[in-house]
Amino acid sequence: MKTMKKYSLKCPYCGSPAVCRPASTVYGADTIDRKSYLYICSRWPACDAYVSAHKRDRRPMGTMADRRLRRKRIQAHEALKRLQKERHMDKWAAYVWLQAKLGLDESQAHIGMFSEQMCEQVISLCRSPVRPGGGMAA
Repeated sequence: MKTMKKYSLKCPYCGSPAVCRPASTVYGADTIDRKSYLYICSRWPACDAYVSAHKRDRRPMGTMADRRLRRKRIQAHEALKRLQKERHMDKWAAYVWLQAKLGLDESQAHIGMFSEQMCEQVISLCRSPVRPGGGMAA
């Protein structure tokens, strides 16, 4: 049996260690995917910070976030998906566009690592009007 690498995370809000637990710890018994895991602040639920883990290797999918930042990241993902659909882009093309707009390289352009301010920037960029001729406004 293959062993999973352990990741050592600290909560950015309270400094406590994070623990890898089944997502049902937070979402309850009606978790859609019983194989999903989260890194949860060891002070949860008093501190509500957590981040999802990749199913294959349980690597964190970004940085830990509290309720407010998680909500902002969801909004940023939704805005990017809308842009992707409206502009008939695949997911890769949408992220390449986002990288160029934000001046980031591929390793930095992950909404799961963004702050609230970066998420606001993504939302704003995705709402930018389309210029005549088909290009996105700068």
